Order: sequence, then structure tokens, then C-alpha cells
Amino acid sequence: MSKKLEILKKLKLLTAVAIPLAEVVGLDGEEAAPARVPANGRIIIRTGDPGEPEIDLSPLAYNWSHRIPIEFVAVETATLTSEEALDNMLVRFGAAIAADRHLGGLCDWLGIAAPGSEDIYTDGAEPPRGAELVLTANYVTDSELS
Repeated sequence: MSKKLEILKKLKLLTAVAIPLAEVVGLDGEEAAPARVPANGRIIIRTGDPGEPEIDLSPLAYNWSHRIPIEFVAVETATLTSEEALDNMLVRFGAAIAADRHLGGLCDWLGIAAPGSEDIYTDGAEPPRGAELVLTANYVTDSELS
């Protein structure tokens, strides 16, 4: 398995553990925006774009800065507004990333760009709130394809 896919799968697992009640999708053909948002929210991890690597020649190494978009969607609950529920998801995700910036040694560093939030229009009474952030995974491989 390529390092790119290993990182994406580990990121999906880390997200599911950090926010256990939310539906976490991605990497399996379910990356489309939802028509209905589950009661505990949804997180979509996109495959993103590894871009063009910087190349070291001796020894040969490909240095990637892989931009991974992650979408968060939250709905109002009995005790939280949709904005508060979204904020809780983002805080938990941020804490999980801060606790393991190297994804167990898979990458050199994970950086997060600050998200913005907006209403998402789907089927249902109250519009859920959504946010998209871009996580950048910096890692090195010994091949363009690994």
C-alpha cells in the first residue's frame, strides 16, 4: 500500500476515534455530499492532492506536502445549536491531531488550516452547519508512486 493511502486510512481512523458518534466517510466511494445529515454529524475525508514533490537526489527521496480537504457537518441537537455541535467536532478533531502530529510515524508533520463555517442546505427543517478545513500531511517516499 502506498504511504499516501496509509496516511489517509490512518487519518480516517483517528477521526472516527476522536469523534466516535459522527459518521466518518471517505476513501470508499462515499465522498459525495449527504442528502441528510445523521443526528451526530458527518465528516467527509477527501483524498486531496499530494501535489508535486520536492526531490532530493542523494539519497533519492520525494518530499510531499499532501493537501487533504476534510468536511464537517453538524446539526442542532436538544442541547446544542448546530454551530456549537460543529465547534465541538472541530475542537475534538484538533485535539486528536495535536496529540499525534506524526500519525504514528507515517508522516513528518500534520498542519491544519483554520476552517470557516456556513449553513449547508439539505433535506430537513433546520439547516446544518458545515466547515471545511485543509490538513497538510508532509511525508517522504522513495518513489513517485509509493
